[in-house]
Parts: sequence; structure tokens; C-alpha cells
Amino acid sequence: METDFLLQAIIYLAAAVICVPIAKKLGLSSILGYLLAGIVIGPYVLGFIGQEGQDIMHFAEFGVVMMLFLIGLELEPRKFWKMRKFIVGMGSAQLIGTTVILFLGFLLFMDWSWKTGLAISLALALSSTAIVLQTLKEKGLLNTSLGRSSFAVLLFQDIAVIPILAFLPLLSTVNIEAVSEGPQSLIAGYPSWLQTLIVLGIISTIYFAGRYVFVPLLHIIAKTRLQELFTASALLLVVGVSYSMQLVGLSPALGAFMAGVVLANSEFRHELEGDIAPFKGLLLGLFFLGVGASINFQLIIQNPLFIFVFGAILTLVKFVVLFLMSRFNKKSLDQNFLFAIGLSQAGEFGFVIMSFCMQLSIIPTILANQVMAVIAMSMVATPFLLLINERLIYPFTRVKEKVTEPKKENDFIDEPTPVIIAGFGHFGSTVGRLLKANKVKLTILDYDSERIDLLRKMGFRVYYGDATRLELLKAAGCENAKIFIAAIDNPSVNLQMIETLQKHFPHLKILTRARNRNDAYELIDHSVKHIYRETLFSAVNMGVDALVELGHRKYSATRQGQQFIKYDEITTLKLAEKRHDKMAYMITIKEEVEIQEELLKTDTYSQIAATNHSWDSEHLKNNLADNNE
Repeated sequence: METDFLLQAIIYLAAAVICVPIAKKLGLSSILGYLLAGIVIGPYVLGFIGQEGQDIMHFAEFGVVMMLFLIGLELEPRKFWKMRKFIVGMGSAQLIGTTVILFLGFLLFMDWSWKTGLAISLALALSSTAIVLQTLKEKGLLNTSLGRSSFAVLLFQDIAVIPILAFLPLLSTVNIEAVSEGPQSLIAGYPSWLQTLIVLGIISTIYFAGRYVFVPLLHIIAKTRLQELFTASALLLVVGVSYSMQLVGLSPALGAFMAGVVLANSEFRHELEGDIAPFKGLLLGLFFLGVGASINFQLIIQNPLFIFVFGAILTLVKFVVLFLMSRFNKKSLDQNFLFAIGLSQAGEFGFVIMSFCMQLSIIPTILANQVMAVIAMSMVATPFLLLINERLIYPFTRVKEKVTEPKKENDFIDEPTPVIIAGFGHFGSTVGRLLKANKVKLTILDYDSERIDLLRKMGFRVYYGDATRLELLKAAGCENAKIFIAAIDNPSVNLQMIETLQKHFPHLKILTRARNRNDAYELIDHSVKHIYRETLFSAVNMGVDALVELGHRKYSATRQGQQFIKYDEITTLKLAEKRHDKMAYMITIKEEVEIQEELLKTDTYSQIAATNHSWDSEHLKNNLADNNE
């Protein structure tokens, strides 16, 4: 059994590793690579996997759940509430419009019963959340008006699955309790009013538990500084909420989305994103593989005309409905096409509804299998249609899509900040307070959960996380930031983070802290230009004050201090090159000290230093006294 599992894992992973890079090389989406890989290894081509592929697909559907959780993390409750009319309006228009047109078409042109036609219409009106959102993410369109429109429709569809599954038993003559494999829940036998109360109670529990139980729990876990424990906690949250929703007959994906929304204001948001994202990506890949493997080519060969014509009509109907919706919302022509084509397929929930309808005897088994083949083919066809749109239609219709300003009412993406500070201890906090006092917007990353909680109460925008991780740096907004201040206490961690920044975000100007000259040497070796030794400036300031106390003029002493810092920085660059040769290092130090003393002596007796009294306290007092007279 273990050998079979390992062999299946090797087949899936090998197919993905081979097919996805080829697809990307050809300019295709990764989704198409996964789908083609699933077709190749499926039971109807090479036959490396058989019916067990369906079990893998059920497992992989959890990738969709994780994707909805991550989307929820990007959407604050306040902003989600502002989008409610947008979600209900566009979502209901698409679902009702598509269902009605398909239903009337089936009544007029097919010899099906109205119950069969209605059930199939409801199943086909849903689109694929996984394919659409993953495609928009790859194209960088999630943060556009197009991305929000697509998300609104898909979210409404996920919500609508619940009443659809509740409605279908009314079309059946079979006793719902006799259907052992149907989507049952623990509250199925209760009165409707009691079921509603229980569902509302579960939703309320998720909200309050997320805010008042899980966040404090994350504070406790964060103190352990164990990354694997934090990852386990993130997975526990997603799995637990999804399972709770499933127990009461609700969509697990919807539950995960709600949990994400609740935690969107949490300081742990970015770290949760970084922990969940790898699992989401892998499971979504398996999901697309499963979709490709599930296509019944024998059924298609037996009746190709019905399958392809049905699929073409379905795509056309959904395209027309979505295109008209987009035009009504006054979107540009290129957006209309992309929005309509992107959502024109049937979705993964269609498989669930078809299976349930077969169990309820609403739809004959042969017809249900044919419809599921149409669903799978429409999902596979979507990346090809998007490619055709990109290569042939978009060049003639394009109007550059602009990312909506974050201040728009329906926006749910964080406003990027120009400055990011990693490490908010005694050094980073001083820099941060100075910038904040000058109205500079900051994003702060720190690994001390207690400090984070305090700073958030003080009005700082600060998040928990390991700043050496690329996922967290991306989530924090490094792609859009201008300056990154590296102020972590641990020099090795600071250096590791800088290496990641230089590799993935070369546009960032990095200002970094160094504890001493040796730390500065390491940073110089990594081509870091803006280095600030934490003791240098305070030591020089102390020296300046000492000179003033000894009778030196304030301006002269301050100028000497600034010149000393300038010369010392030049000296440090020279010493960094020779520090591994002890003899050359000592000779260079001696030479530089002598040069520095001579330069400072020359500056001391310059005309400007000798005559400028503007910084001297007594001189300022006398000037003020003269002005008052």
C-alpha cells in the first residue's frame, strides 16, 4: 500500500515537473500545463493512474479551500462589507441570467424533464474558482477592477452552492435520507428555523473565536520562535474551520474565506500567508491534474458531437451573459472580453451537483456522466480561450488596465508603503518614530509578538514574521516600496535578509544597520552602500559635546564631528579590502589615522570654521538680546 502511494506521488510530481515548465516555455499558463499532465497520465491516455485519481482530486480540492483563505486574508471586514452590493449585484445577475437562459434552451430543444433541465442549468451556471483566480494571479490582475469583478461573481457562486444543494432534494422523488453518499450534515434532520440559527451560530463562533481566541493563541505560539509550530497552527485553523462548516452543510471554502477575513486585520496576516501559500500551490496543482485525469475520453469518442456542441453552447451562453454584465458596469472593451472568457467555463462544484443529482435520481447516470465530461472539457478549454484572446483579440481591443487607487470604496488590497522596516528594536524604532513624525507611511516587520501588539496599539502598521522569507517580503510590499531599512539585531539574519532583497528586489534602496566595523565589512562585501554603525554617531556626538565643554565653538565642533564621520566611512571602505591581511591592515589603519588627523586640523583652522559662531549658545543669546533691544 505504501509502495503504491509513493509510486502515485512520483507519477503526479514527475508529470507536473515535466509538463508545467514546457507550458510556461511555450508562453502558456501553468494551469494548462497541469491539465495536460493530468490528461497524459490519466486512465484514457497512458493509464498511469486509474479511478484512484478521483480520490486524489477530492484531497486536492482542499487547495481551493486554502486559496479562499488567502483571499480572505487580503480582504478586511470593513472593506468586505463595502463590497456587499457589488458581490450580490454582479453575482446574482450572472447566476440567475445563465440559469434562466440554459433552462429555457433545454425546455425548447431537449427532450428532458423540466427537473432535469433545471438541475443541469444550476450546475453549469457555476464557474471554476480555482482556474479563474489562479489565472488572474498569474497575469497580475487580482488587484484590478477586472479582478474584483471576477472575485465578486465567484464568491457569490460559492455562497449559492449552499441553497442549491438544499434545493435539489425538492426535485427528487427519492428519500433524501436514503441517499447515503449525499452531502449530509449533522443538522439535516432539524427544522429549517433551527438549522438557520445553528448556521448563524457557527458563523458567529468563527468570527469571535478568530478574533479573541486564535489571535491570542498565535501570540503564545510566536513566543516559541518555532516556525514549524506556527505553520501547524495555520493549517489547524484552515482545516478546523473548513470541517466545522462542512458539519453543518456549508461550503468548506466559504468557511475558510470567512476565517481569512476575520484575521485580515491581524499582525500575523503576512506570516500566515507565507505558511499557507506553498500548500495551496501544491494542492491546486494536484487539483488541476485531477481535472485533466477525470476527462472520460471514451464517453467523448462515443458521442463527440453532443459533447463538443453542448460545451460550445455553454461557453457561448455564459460569455454573452458575462459580456453584457461587464458592459453594463461600463468596463472597457478589453476587460469585457477577458472577464467574459475567463468565467465562461463550468466549475468544480458542477461535479458535486451532478453526483448528488445522480444519487437523487434527478438525472440519468449516462446523461450526468456526459454533462460532467462537458464540465471537464470547458475547464480545460478556458486556458486555450484565454490564450486566443491574449494573442488575437486583446491587441485590437486593449485599453491599458489601471490598478484602481487603494482609496476606492470597493478596494481590498493594502495600500503600498514607500518604506519597510525590518526589526523594530531600539535601533529600528528610533528610525520609525522619526519617519512617522514626518508623516511617512511605514510597514514594519518584526519577530517579537509582544512588541508588535504594543506598537499596533500605538498606531504603527506592523506585522509578525520572519523577514528572511521571500513570501513575507513579497506580502509586505517590497515590489512597490522604495526604501528598505534593515535593522534586525542579529547581524547574520540581517545579512541573509539583505541577500534575499538584492536577489529578488534589486530596485530597493537598502539602508542597513551595523553593530560595529566588522559587521560593516561584511555588508561592504555584499555591495551594500548605505551602512549605519549604531555606535558611531552617538560616540561622535558625545565627542562633539566634550569639545564644546572644553571651550570649542558649537559649530566648529559639530563640523569636526561630521567630517570625522565622513573620513571614517572612507577609511572603512579601504580597510574592508585589507582586513584579511593583518600586516597590511595595521599599516593602512596607521596611515588613515594620520591622514584623518591632518585633514581635521586643516578644517579647524579654515576661515569658515573660525568665523562662524551661529551654533554657539552664548552667541545666539547675544543676538537675541540685541534684537530685543
